[in-house]
Amino acid sequence: MEKALLEIENPVHKSVMVKEAMEFLCPRPDGIYVDATLGLGGHTEAIFKISGYQTRVIGFDVDDESLSFSKKRLSSFAGRVVFVNKNFSDIQNVLESLGIYEVDGVVADLGMSSFHLEKSGRGFSFLRDEPLDMRMDSRLRFTAYDLVNEMDEEEISKILKIYGEEKWAKRIAREILNYRRETPIKSSIQLADIVLNAIPRQFHPKNIHPATRTFQALRIAVNNELENLERFLEDAVRFLKIGGRIVVISFHSLEDRLVKNTFKRLSSPCVCPPALPGCGCGRKSTLKILTPSPRIPGVGEILNNPRARSAKLRAGEKI
Repeated sequence: MEKALLEIENPVHKSVMVKEAMEFLCPRPDGIYVDATLGLGGHTEAIFKISGYQTRVIGFDVDDESLSFSKKRLSSFAGRVVFVNKNFSDIQNVLESLGIYEVDGVVADLGMSSFHLEKSGRGFSFLRDEPLDMRMDSRLRFTAYDLVNEMDEEEISKILKIYGEEKWAKRIAREILNYRRETPIKSSIQLADIVLNAIPRQFHPKNIHPATRTFQALRIAVNNELENLERFLEDAVRFLKIGGRIVVISFHSLEDRLVKNTFKRLSSPCVCPPALPGCGCGRKSTLKILTPSPRIPGVGEILNNPRARSAKLRAGEKI
């Protein structure tokens, strides 16, 4: 019991691509920055180390446990960090409530922390026997348990195909329904075993666990991750001052594609056809893309932190 408590008090998590993120963010003294995914405070700590103690950071995290850890880690910067227990999609309302209408930079690390995978007890990992929850924010109404036990086969298949890009979605959904006719699916291990049995063994992927895409899809659906990300990106760029920068680190193709396409659209002026007289949209470029191709972690970081292997960093500057 004492060892378990010690592990909870000292969660192990290595923030990904901190050096590269700071290179693009360029924190400066007296600046105001948003850490949209505060987690355990790694990127915020780096901002302070580079820019000094006069910088101000607004840190968002929907997980109150992670927020508690980051408060301890960042205690030496007390008074310079505003801790916000809300989703980053609410950035506009939060900043306006603080009387902030321009910021110097925004950083967002969209990856799952080691704490959530290993110590949260919410069923994020298919390697542990935990309740099938998957909520990043415990205030959300629906859990992964609700989805797999209440949705019909077509709905489950659609979630797995769209959010997990799982080619065996229909077969997995059918197996889920067959299983739950006998007993509810309550744990992460139960669900992982169902997926293992649904996908023919000769088609099990070599580099990832066969349940990876299913767990990703359910987590995204439970937490409305893509919808929240899209709203956040739009509002975050709008709050940047001229010359301010946004840095986003994603970990799977759906996130990266959304970031890429949003940055591309915000960097493009009106493209209405000339045949459309007086379109009137007046849209101008608001973002300069700093990463034509995404930056990826170096070999050394991947060896030191294997979870960094799928990370992609994109950055832009307000113009």
